[in-house]
Amino acid sequence: MAAPGTSLAILLPVLLPLVGATVAFLAGGASLKTGRRVQVGTGLLTAAGVLGSVVLLWSVVAAEGPVSYQLAGWEVPVGIALRADGLSVLMLLTTALVGGFGSIYAVGYFSSNNEDRRTGREVEGFRDPGRSFWPLWLFLWAALNGLFLSGDAFNLYVTLELLGLSAAALISLGGTGSALAAGMRYLMVSLLGSLAYLLGVALLYGAFGVLDISLLGENASSVPATWAALAFISLGMALKTGLFPLHFWLPSAYSASPSVASALLAALVGKASFYILLRLWFDVFEGSVPAVSGQLLGAFGAVAILWGAIMAVRQRRLKLLLAYSSVSQIGYLFLVFALVTGGGRGFDAWAGASYLVLAHASAKAAMFMAAGAIIFALGHDDIDRLRGIAQKLPIPVASFAIAGITIMGLPTSGGFTAKWLLLSSSLSSGQWWYGGVILAGGVLAAVYLLRFLNPALIQVKTSPVLRIPPKSMSVSAFMLALISLALGLVSAPLLDLLAVGAPFQPEVPGE
Repeated sequence: MAAPGTSLAILLPVLLPLVGATVAFLAGGASLKTGRRVQVGTGLLTAAGVLGSVVLLWSVVAAEGPVSYQLAGWEVPVGIALRADGLSVLMLLTTALVGGFGSIYAVGYFSSNNEDRRTGREVEGFRDPGRSFWPLWLFLWAALNGLFLSGDAFNLYVTLELLGLSAAALISLGGTGSALAAGMRYLMVSLLGSLAYLLGVALLYGAFGVLDISLLGENASSVPATWAALAFISLGMALKTGLFPLHFWLPSAYSASPSVASALLAALVGKASFYILLRLWFDVFEGSVPAVSGQLLGAFGAVAILWGAIMAVRQRRLKLLLAYSSVSQIGYLFLVFALVTGGGRGFDAWAGASYLVLAHASAKAAMFMAAGAIIFALGHDDIDRLRGIAQKLPIPVASFAIAGITIMGLPTSGGFTAKWLLLSSSLSSGQWWYGGVILAGGVLAAVYLLRFLNPALIQVKTSPVLRIPPKSMSVSAFMLALISLALGLVSAPLLDLLAVGAPFQPEVPGE
């Protein structure tokens, strides 16, 4: 039985957004003004509470190592376990940072849309999205945190389904034809990916009779049922993450969503399915995985890096450029499977991919928020019509440029730390070609980011903006961009955190 303090630390990151979602939903039935105030207050209080609870859990895990909590006191395999180790806390920290600034961004975003409705001017096809946004977003947040703390393969499925449903609703929030079509497409993809995952879990349960991840890791062996489960789970999670060539749903989903939803989806939702694959691959399937399967995922990741970047260069809309940039950055994450199975430094590759989740989430959320501020001001994101926009909107453009340093992987950003770890692992394993792809991806990222920054920064006469974005929108984007940059300077404590309960341990010089 976990100590009361430990139980509270594990439960709070899930309970707080769940309670907040319930309050926000009930407040939707109140009068417009009262309901809006209650929803905004609930959203901001929840964000502050979740950040505090994650810091508390970080301190517990750092002091005690991996911790667990049995729901309702039932021990596994009968009961359901919540577990927290370094990777879980890093993922929770990612949702807390992006979710916190995303909530602040949403306050300005939706309050200004409400003002536009009063004046007869609507943005991005919105009718009354704010009322639906807060319960959906807080429910999605609870599902995310529940997923990152789940110690049970079936509980992962449940949270994955809840996540997919709320994400599809957020994509459709704008109510336009393109948004509804993108939301429906994402829902179908999400259900298909979840079904593949469930088939894999059923195979594991049939072969080994347990669903607890720790027990599965102890019992799983290299038999046909394990290989089939690995194939189904990998296919389902690659589809939901948007790995090339299964990314067909991603550009429309990210570009058609309201900008605040685009930021949260691109930063967080796709990372959840990747987390499941990372968790099961190295905690359950390690030792049972044929090397060729890791190389296959790595090859798709390498193609994604290059193809996504080339497609980003060709885009004329800023949000589509960012969507294809995500396709490219997702490819880096999947290199870990090839690097580890190919004999690379296990901790370097694993920690590099994990750290890139945090760095990319903060940077990409900042960029989508910046793009949203530009759309808010001008009513469009046509790159060819954004010449000189930095004169009118300096903070959003600066946020985009700073976050771009992480996307390119330049020093001293979080992206540099993550990609350096991946690069060193590729060289130590003799798989130098992956190192070449990492470097080429950085060059191509500079090309597609300059596709927007070059015209935005030139000194020419610009058309007047329709309105100035609220400060909460610009400041949120800027703060997340700074965090993505600072992650390269504060990587040591975060990598120490990742080592707690990791499937690999960092190499000690001289040993």
